[in-house]
Amino acid sequence: MDKRILKISLTAALAGFLFGFDTVVISGANQPIKELWGTNWFLGDSIFTFHGIFIMSMALWGTVLGALFGGIPTDKLGRKKTLFWIGALYFISAVGSAMAPEAYSFSFFRFIGGIGVGASSVAAPIYISEISTADNRGRLTALYQFNIVFGILIAFISNYFIGIFLTSDISWRWMLAAEGLPALIYTIMVLRIPNSPRWLLIKKREDSQILSALIAIGNTTESAPKELQTLKATFSTNLKTSKGKLFSGNYRKPLVLAFLIAFFNQLSGINFVLYYAPEILERAGLATEASLFSSISIGVINLIFTFVGIALIDKLGRKQLMYMGSVGYIVSLLMVGWCFYSGASALVLLSFVLLFIASHAVGQGAVIWVFISEIFPNSVRAYGQSWGTSTHWVFAALITLLTPTFLDAEIGIFKDNPWPIFVFFAGMMVLQLLWAFFFMPETKGSSLEEIEERLQSN
Repeated sequence: MDKRILKISLTAALAGFLFGFDTVVISGANQPIKELWGTNWFLGDSIFTFHGIFIMSMALWGTVLGALFGGIPTDKLGRKKTLFWIGALYFISAVGSAMAPEAYSFSFFRFIGGIGVGASSVAAPIYISEISTADNRGRLTALYQFNIVFGILIAFISNYFIGIFLTSDISWRWMLAAEGLPALIYTIMVLRIPNSPRWLLIKKREDSQILSALIAIGNTTESAPKELQTLKATFSTNLKTSKGKLFSGNYRKPLVLAFLIAFFNQLSGINFVLYYAPEILERAGLATEASLFSSISIGVINLIFTFVGIALIDKLGRKQLMYMGSVGYIVSLLMVGWCFYSGASALVLLSFVLLFIASHAVGQGAVIWVFISEIFPNSVRAYGQSWGTSTHWVFAALITLLTPTFLDAEIGIFKDNPWPIFVFFAGMMVLQLLWAFFFMPETKGSSLEEIEERLQSN
């Protein structure tokens, strides 16, 4: 693999690091904010708590907005410029939420960071998929997921050490502020990456600009003109059969595929476990400090098995990883539910939580961003990516909004015991396994244009 394309892909994928950090850093501030601002009260006669809506899920609603509309700047301004402004949003959110004087301003700045997360899940996978080749697209695009889990791990570690060494009432503010430095570094680094040659071609830019971009991503001065002519030829052929807007009816199959993989991703319960990991482990009997430390093990396992997923995605393919992940999901979720139901030890429960994380990292975690970025035609890829990622984040927000209600419920089967939640998620993963087996197409080893032609012919 050319070192230049690897370096460029890693730079773009650092948006995923900030995504992961921003998503999980709130877990360390969850309980302190409840105590400081008294946010754990129900809104009127509803089942929603102020804490669930304004503290924990507000960033996710920003993410929904960023994902829904992230396709617009990604298409109009370009992948590179969009990634730059995403970095700026992360920085503003980190500093603003750390300094927030009360719950409403805190929610606003978390919302700003969420917009960055949502937009990054559109722009970064598209950019990497467009600059890579059929042979390495899975591994390179999966670097975005690797950086997500690396950011998650660093956020858990950062929260733990800040919580240990800064025992004051404002330690949670430093946890949130820690994101500001990598956000600033990323924003500067992204200025040095080239534009996507495919985007330049879609926008009918000068050949000289496209050739410069092709050379920047690893082509030689001799091979770049040939690659440009190949791209032009495939673009011309595919444009004849890919006319119309995203929801015109011509792209029904990729729309359904993107919706379902995003839907199942969140109905696995992954964000629920990541967001509420310390609280879940405390419910199982670990002390607060021990639960924060055990959360680090979740990040480590996530990182290790993401490496495994990246190593296998271009060898075994997307479908095989989905099979492996689905089976692991079903077993681990059922066992976590059993642990809560039977009162098993916290260490036994933690072992099955780690199996759940490993299953996610190898399966859905490695596949989702790669798969969605592959299945839409060049002409509507930015908007198709928005569709898939916004579906992902809508369900992520809903789950994060609702689960505090079940965690704190004092009635019915949920009273002081969240086991039914995990059984429900396990049932959804049975459906995911069936979908992957019967309906999910394999995309490994094919160029973006070949995948486009195949899906349209089907």
